[in-house]
Amino acid sequence: MPKSKLEGRLSRKVRIRKKILGSPECPRLSVYRSLKHVYAQVIDDISGKTLVNASTLKTGKASANKTAAAEVGKLVAEKALAANINRVAFDRNGFRYHGVIKSLADAARESGLKF
Repeated sequence: MPKSKLEGRLSRKVRIRKKILGSPECPRLSVYRSLKHVYAQVIDDISGKTLVNASTLKTGKASANKTAAAEVGKLVAEKALAANINRVAFDRNGFRYHGVIKSLADAARESGLKF
């Protein structure tokens, strides 16, 4: 029996998370996309703490389109650079790397964050 969309994303998420670990030197940039909002957070997995976060809730946008995602990517990169974080490991959280996820990653890279 074929998997549902959610089951497929969760199995991809597990496969990705086996390979990616956020450390204090290179924390993990985790991205989540819902129907209405886009969330991004920089996480240190060793200490289990979120170092920086940003979302469309904080930018005032009520949609999860590419332009809103680009603003979130720019905002999370600015906050990370202010917290002296230059390098991150990108965790797409099981979502395909296109559209909203890609625009967030590109905006974060353009703002100075290194993946």
